[in-house]
Amino acid sequence: MDPKRFAPVSRATVPEQIRDSLLDGIRDGSLAPGSRLPAERTLCEQFGVARTSVREAVQGLVVLGCVTKRGNRFVVADSLPDMPLGGEDRRKRNISELFEVRQVMEVAIARLAATRADPAERAQISALAAEFGPGMRLEDFRDLDRRFHLALARACGNPTLHELYRKALDAVFASEDFSSLLDAEDNAGAVREVIAEACLAHVRIAAGVAGGDPHTAALAAADHLGEVEKHMIARMF
Repeated sequence: MDPKRFAPVSRATVPEQIRDSLLDGIRDGSLAPGSRLPAERTLCEQFGVARTSVREAVQGLVVLGCVTKRGNRFVVADSLPDMPLGGEDRRKRNISELFEVRQVMEVAIARLAATRADPAERAQISALAAEFGPGMRLEDFRDLDRRFHLALARACGNPTLHELYRKALDAVFASEDFSSLLDAEDNAGAVREVIAEACLAHVRIAAGVAGGDPHTAALAAADHLGEVEKHMIARMF
């Protein structure tokens, strides 16, 4: 039986497309349990991509438990995890739902804060934004991120919205799915990019609030959430 060949993929979210193609091969039996994955060079040629993309895709399969490493070769796991192959990662579906909630609430909160915050609240939000730095540790970033967004919520002038948002933020920070992506060693590069982007985004949000510009604050909040979600869904495994 000839070895399975894979068609080249487009350049959009390349590692994810490669991962899904390999998952299809596992699901249809072309890549049987215990069999070796094609060599990295072979996969690069068949998919028409660079080695980094293949490596990210294979590491994604390792994280999912569908592939293991034996010696210096990757093989299909003898016992596949109880999960739907070829579909979206369950964690990422949950994360998308959390970001949907954040989009609904945080954009409105930023707009209201820019309109209603008092001078002390505007100063606090600006001061918190200035503390962000692209080289900060993930745990420090998450702590500061939480304080920044709660300060925005307090400044929106609506105690009920503030309380609802606090509960939503608690759900985000308590989410094991969220933490598992951020803490994975293979996602370290993507996490650094998220932190660097978020540092700039928080400054833009704070500038809109400090300047009393609800449009700028809301747009910056929406763009920020969209960028973070894109990185977590497309770049992390």
